[in-house]
Parts: sequence; C-alpha cells; structure tokens
Amino acid sequence: MSHFVIVGAGECGARAAFALREKGFDGSITLVGTETLLPYERPPLSKASLGETIEPKLIAAAERYEAANIRLLNGVSVESLDPEARNMVLSDGAVIAYDKLLLATGASAREFPGTSAMSARIRALRTHQDAIALRGVMQPGRHIAIIGGGFIGLEVAATAIKLGARVTLVEGLERVLKRGVPEEIAHALAERHRDEGIDLRCEAAIEAIGEAEGHAFIRMAGATLESDMILVGIGARPNVELAAKAGLAVDNGIAVDTHLQTSRADIYAAGDCCSFPLEIYGGKRVRLESWRNAQEQGTLAAANMMGGSETISAVPWFWSDQYDLTLQIAGLSDGAVTHLRRDLGDGAFILFHLDAGGRLLAASGIGTGNAVARDIRLAEMLIAARAHPDPAALTSTNVKLKSLLAA
Repeated sequence: MSHFVIVGAGECGARAAFALREKGFDGSITLVGTETLLPYERPPLSKASLGETIEPKLIAAAERYEAANIRLLNGVSVESLDPEARNMVLSDGAVIAYDKLLLATGASAREFPGTSAMSARIRALRTHQDAIALRGVMQPGRHIAIIGGGFIGLEVAATAIKLGARVTLVEGLERVLKRGVPEEIAHALAERHRDEGIDLRCEAAIEAIGEAEGHAFIRMAGATLESDMILVGIGARPNVELAAKAGLAVDNGIAVDTHLQTSRADIYAAGDCCSFPLEIYGGKRVRLESWRNAQEQGTLAAANMMGGSETISAVPWFWSDQYDLTLQIAGLSDGAVTHLRRDLGDGAFILFHLDAGGRLLAASGIGTGNAVARDIRLAEMLIAARAHPDPAALTSTNVKLKSLLAA
C-alpha cells in the first residue's frame, strides 16, 4: 500500500490530505505539523481572531481526520529528509518512509535586521499564539507600534484601533503597500487609517528596536518611540531549509514545475513555500503568499501525486479587509504601462492594468463590503483568457464587464 506524507499542516497541507481522499486515494496518508493545535486558517489571525475571538478557526475537526483515515502528527518537525532512501527523521526520533512526499512548509515571518529572535514585547504574527499575545494589548490605554505597512501591519492596525488601543505604524518606504498595490488604492487606505486615528509614519529610518524597563522601543533618527508591544510585519520568507539540505532546487522558494514537482520526481511542493512558473505571464517564476493559492495548490498537488498531469493555471488573487473596506487584486501588474479607472459608486473603484499591447494583466479594486468582488472576478476571467479589452469599455460604467468576456 502506498504511503503519501505531507509535511506542513496548514491550509495547503490539510487541503491536500483531504483532496487525496476525495479523489479516491486509498493508501496511507500522514500529515506532519509543528504546532500542537489542529490545522487552522491563518487569514483570521489579523482580523477576526484579534477582534472577536481568540479561538482558532479550524480547517476541520479532529473527527474528520479520523473519518478520512488521515494520520495527523502534531507538535513535531522534520529534522532531516533523505530523498534517496525516501524517508525522514522527526524531532521525536521517529523515522517515516514515504512513496510520495508533499512539502507544504509555508513561510516564516522576517525578523527585523539586527534581532535574532522575537520576545514577549517584540512579536510577529504567524501563529495563533502570536494572535493571543497581540490581543492582550489591544485595549484602551495600551500602545502598539507596528513596523511595516503591508497587509498584516495595516489589518492589525485597523483591528487594534477599533478595540481602543493607540497605534503607531512605521514604514520605511515612502508609502504603505508599496509591493503590488497601486498608489491610488494605497493612498485611499492610508487616509482611512489616519482618519481612524492611526499615527502613520512613512519614510521612517529605524536604527534599532528593543525592550527595556517594561516597554518596547523603536529608535529612529532623532526620536525614540516607546510602546507596550512591537509587531514586526516586514514580510515573510519561504521555509526552504529542509528542502535545501536534502539537495532540492531552491529559487525564491522550493522550485517546482507547472505540475508542482520539485527537482525530485517523487517530491512535490505547494503553497507559500514554493516558486513556480506561471504560463499566463510567459513562464515567469513567482511565489505567492495567498490563502486561495494555498488551497488551489493543495488540491492540484494531490491530483498530480496520484498520477495526474494538471498544470498551474489559476490567476493570482489577493484580498484584505480593513475597517469596512475590502481590497481585492487579480493578476500581476508587473509590466503594465496603462492604468485605467472604473468608478463603481460610493467611493468604490477598480484599476485595470494593461501592457503595451493592450492585454489586461491585472485589476485592483477597493470599496466597502463586496462592492468590487463581482467585477474583480470578471476581470480575473478576462486575465485568464488573455483578453485585450477595449480601454473605453473598461472605464465606462455603461458597459458590463461580462459583455467583454463574452466578446
């Protein structure tokens, strides 16, 4: 009987385990995770888990793993991997053999330069325990300093200010969301944060961070900022150490092909930890940190581990909730030379990003609730079809995007 092992019990790994059963795999499945909790969803950590509840949102209850005959090993890590022998050694000393292996090891928070580890007052946000610690200082009279104006930093800032905490957000670049979000949308979000009371400081030169005498501090040129806690939200790095030590190819993540196979045919990688060629963008190698990408690649990896030959075809998609605003982005805007705006009313709008030849590469939208969701979904379909829509039609509210898709 075949034994498939999945290393990484997050969204991608858990999805892959259940997908194997749904697709008819009747061999043994072992899912290995470093945390003692059952696999849980991470997007709520910067949103609902902070503002409403500290209970993790489980991907599935324990009974579902038992019913699907998925062996779940919690609280252990893989110390070494031997691709030749097709086995691995766990932190508890156990040796596990596999017929096929999926690495869904995810990503880890980047540490601030000059700091070797997080502490009680200097934290990142990657785990449920991190969320509990942050929630403890999100209350009136407490002060949270956030380093990094990306999605995590801004989402935590929005939650913290709503709960009554004082928030200072420090960004080294000239604006927030510099990576992948158009300036027009980033400006709208920054203004909303300032209106809500966030002390937002861009182009801040940080010299050092640390803690002393019951507080954390950020030392900047000419000023020192003290707070009850510092959240370091300066991005994530893929967890490639296990793969690299085993001799697998690494290129901004564990390098895989369009079938999610690594440089070893019997080892696959998926989710935040891997980089892959994206055909709709000319084979450009990308790495995505996205909840939906983790789900889709988990399912795709399961199909191909069972002998399938499905290729990565999904259009990258991201979202962020801040206050009552939702930001959604479909596609990758690298190489875009034209940026067209379509107003949807009540302050909601979408930007369409086209290359020099008029092909739609990406769409970025912002609005309250689900104001942009439908049109972003239609734009996603146009991107997948490699469409060259009429620019005038994209900006006209009298032309439905669905009609462009039909054309």
